[in-house]
Amino acid sequence: MRGIERDVKHITSADNPQFKSLLKLVESSRERRRAGLSLLDGVHLVQAYRQHRGAPEQLIVSQSGADKAEIKTLLQSAATALVLSDNLFKQLSSVATPTGIIAAIKTPRLETLPATLETCVMLEDIQDPGNLGSILRSCAAAGVKQIFLSKQSVNAWSPRVLRAAMGAHFGLEIHERIDLIALARAFPGRVLATQLGAKQSVFNSDLTGKVAFVFGNEGAGVSDALLHCAHESIAIPISAATESLNVAAAAAVCLFERVRQIGA
Repeated sequence: MRGIERDVKHITSADNPQFKSLLKLVESSRERRRAGLSLLDGVHLVQAYRQHRGAPEQLIVSQSGADKAEIKTLLQSAATALVLSDNLFKQLSSVATPTGIIAAIKTPRLETLPATLETCVMLEDIQDPGNLGSILRSCAAAGVKQIFLSKQSVNAWSPRVLRAAMGAHFGLEIHERIDLIALARAFPGRVLATQLGAKQSVFNSDLTGKVAFVFGNEGAGVSDALLHCAHESIAIPISAATESLNVAAAAAVCLFERVRQIGA
């Protein structure tokens, strides 16, 4: 930490105003929205953010974490940092075994739709943070960057989604609170909606052009209104003994079938 001591503040008291503000951010999604901030918990997430977006607004590290080589490297490039006693840091960390670092970042908010719509994923009313995080990871791995979430979907920047996505957020364009029906109607390619029992298999569909994959709510699936906007409904063949496939798994199958077809 030599050479950056002037940028680092040590906190040991729970009565410290900065600690209290951080605790509010951890405990309240409303407070995070009000402040326009998200929290990245763990070395991997902080490293991923730095790789794709640059330095975070602030780093918060534990006293013991400040001695770890990876965290020292991140601290060297931090504009401001707080070093908390291990006990205080545990109150902020959302993981069972804290790695010793949290970053506060400005929550990326894409206010306008992209000028050009590419192959993308539309998510209608996804509720489970783990599912959304897994879908985002699959999108990043499959090279699909444009993601559109309906107004009733879980917050893409919640701590649980961020943990599940493992840094995928920072290489994607994530648009929230989108009118998916209007978007599907305007999409300059084929809109393919997944639907249990659809006659057309995803493996027999042509996925090589510009396509929009539509995935629906974990329980209800894609709504009838959005299904009517699709050019085709597709299904993933599964065993008759299985009722359905998890939406995150279904998204991965569809996305990587596209990867196979285009030969990427």
